[in-house]
Amino acid sequence: MGSHELAIQWAEALDGAVAPTLTRTQIEAMLTDLGDALEAVVLGTADLTVARDAASVLVAANYRDAVAVSRSVVVICHDLVDDLCPTRTEPEFERIRDRAVVVAAEFAAGFTAALRTAALAEQEATLVATLAAAQEAEAKRQLSEARFAAVFAGASVGIGTIDVTGKVLDANVAMAEMLGLPVEVMPGRSVAELLGPANIGYAFDELQRMLSGAIDRFRLETDHLRPDGAITTIDLSMSAVRDSAGQVRFLIGVAVDITERKQLADRLWHDANHDSLTGLPNRTLFFDRLANASPPIGVCYLDLDGFKEINDVWGHTVGDRVLRVVGERLRAAVEPVDGLVARLGGDEFIVLIEKCPGADTLTEVSAWLSRALTQPMEVQNHLVSVAASIGTVFLHDVPPAPDQLMHAADTAMYRNKAAQGARESRFRQRH
Repeated sequence: MGSHELAIQWAEALDGAVAPTLTRTQIEAMLTDLGDALEAVVLGTADLTVARDAASVLVAANYRDAVAVSRSVVVICHDLVDDLCPTRTEPEFERIRDRAVVVAAEFAAGFTAALRTAALAEQEATLVATLAAAQEAEAKRQLSEARFAAVFAGASVGIGTIDVTGKVLDANVAMAEMLGLPVEVMPGRSVAELLGPANIGYAFDELQRMLSGAIDRFRLETDHLRPDGAITTIDLSMSAVRDSAGQVRFLIGVAVDITERKQLADRLWHDANHDSLTGLPNRTLFFDRLANASPPIGVCYLDLDGFKEINDVWGHTVGDRVLRVVGERLRAAVEPVDGLVARLGGDEFIVLIEKCPGADTLTEVSAWLSRALTQPMEVQNHLVSVAASIGTVFLHDVPPAPDQLMHAADTAMYRNKAAQGARESRFRQRH
């Protein structure tokens, strides 16, 4: 399958995700170029930033919902990998598959960033237009009131005005729906009364500073608890409108409901920081947690014994299911010590225990992990048994750099493998 065939598959996957202004031929030509670029990134001949740029191209083409990015991630992780691996060896397949997951994560991150940039640009344009209309209304009231009213009523974003006492002068339907209130109840009521005690916080403090004339503008992102119990995430921009003498006449606010965008960003962050097969934290999230962990900490490094034979005998479908079961058992095994289990890749797993009482605790945890893997598992009518070589590292003082810790854990684990009977080997920190 060539790049054009991949583009056709990608275009079909994106059908229904948006109503683009491009023709099907233009879409396929665009996706052919993007497919070639992503293929180079997966093969390591192009930088990961190319994946982010590819996502920006999709957003510029008006693909701006969660369906577009989730379907594109599937194309990268499956269709592109299948295209690149028809005759490759097992190590090459695993390397390309793992690289594709990283590329997909960068693509998703680029999509989120491009989406936010586009949304903020639209919000800023609306605010500029609204403020211009409002300022003109003060100077040429009769001429511009109709224009301001049109911008106010027809905007898809929330717009509201507040007088110098903190009471609402007016609000459009979009603003009322965002706050979960009938639009007719808003004029004449104070902001504090409308927002309610659960939402009085930083936004209200900034509002008071504006009313006092201390600042002219602020912007923030806030979660708003609606009367119906739902939570709306709002991107709010407020500006003061002054008269010719410089006195604050009223305030005008523009609000954008970014609840879905925030949920998408949260989901993309989760996908970028978790293993797509097991759902466990991945290497990136593990090292982030490790970098912020305070001693004493304990680490258990596991490598499954004989896992390659499972793939060779029963195939990757069975092997993938075994890895998922292993991840579930390891996660359950370390719950008593609130341990973090991550999959580093392949058949390698790692456990991080913060506030670890001592090396003896690690020995006990290592025994839990071994027992968790002892019971055979039934996978697609196959009875599969696995075991693991485990290396442990206990750090009671200042931890070494992450690469030093991983080297120590790796050394302890391979010492275990060489013993061919021990289930755990320790690395002891030197003073």
